[in-house]
Amino acid sequence: MTIAPVACLDQVSVLVEPRMRELIGRLDPRNQRVTAYHLGYCDADGAPTAAVGKGIRPALALLSARAAGQRPERGVDAAAAVELAHNFSLLHDDIMDQDTTRRHRPTAWVVFGTAAAILAGDALMIMAHDALAGDDRPGGAVAAQRLDADVHRLIAGQAADLEFERRDDVSLDECLAMTADKTAALMSCACALGALLCGAPAALTEGLSRFGTHLGMSFQLVDDQLGIWGEPARTGKPVGSDLRAGKKSVPIVHALASGTRAGDAFRALYASDGLPEAELMTARRLLEEAGSRDWVQREADRHLAHALDELAALELPGDVHGDLVDLARLVTGRKH
Repeated sequence: MTIAPVACLDQVSVLVEPRMRELIGRLDPRNQRVTAYHLGYCDADGAPTAAVGKGIRPALALLSARAAGQRPERGVDAAAAVELAHNFSLLHDDIMDQDTTRRHRPTAWVVFGTAAAILAGDALMIMAHDALAGDDRPGGAVAAQRLDADVHRLIAGQAADLEFERRDDVSLDECLAMTADKTAALMSCACALGALLCGAPAALTEGLSRFGTHLGMSFQLVDDQLGIWGEPARTGKPVGSDLRAGKKSVPIVHALASGTRAGDAFRALYASDGLPEAELMTARRLLEEAGSRDWVQREADRHLAHALDELAALELPGDVHGDLVDLARLVTGRKH
């Protein structure tokens, strides 16, 4: 099913990108260069390029402000903050996973070096705080606290993800909890942050948070599928990238814990010292035979249904509800 992009994604480039450019423009020239490259504002030589990235989280933050009865412009600081925090995590994540490509071009650490990319990630997190600190509305302090709490969860989730690579006994519950921290927490933050900044009632912000949690879980489960079965031309990553990296993503852990013949065969294959290139297709086939691909898709669908139920329970303007539904369906039905 193909869903047309919703207007709030266009608002990200019109409203949020200028604010993000202004914020990273406060950095020293070296960190400006690395962050601008990572965000797609320039190439490796500093020449301007078209920005890249899906813009999902800032779009949700703008819609969050609209859910509170405000114009999207009132959610720009929240949108910039959550997108900068997200990119802080991506810069560091690429280093930890040794990913050499993102968005169809070399990652920042490959171009500028590991140390420079680490510092650039730190700088983006500081700028995320600056975005909220510069907003003098009463909701600014509450929004900053919420961002801190969810980034703390993101970091904990990333730490668990790294630990899982060294363990052979990761349970499915542990893996799903890691997903809730690493991905769903910041997605939930994006869905609530604009409303928090605008001083919305607790019932609204809590409902938006729950919507974002389920949306984040569905989003990551789809991403886990793409990490194994995604097409490189669309994802910008090699075939079976999560298998190559030795990840314990949800489909992989599901197969390992499935007790099926295919799951046992996959365990024997995956327990070897690195997965040989020639075994990638065999590993993918065994995951499917273990029922892992279908199970993860059902879980993604279940979380999306719960997300939409949370929206239906909120009193939202009709156009805001429609845009949130469309965006949710768009990001959970994507191919990259």
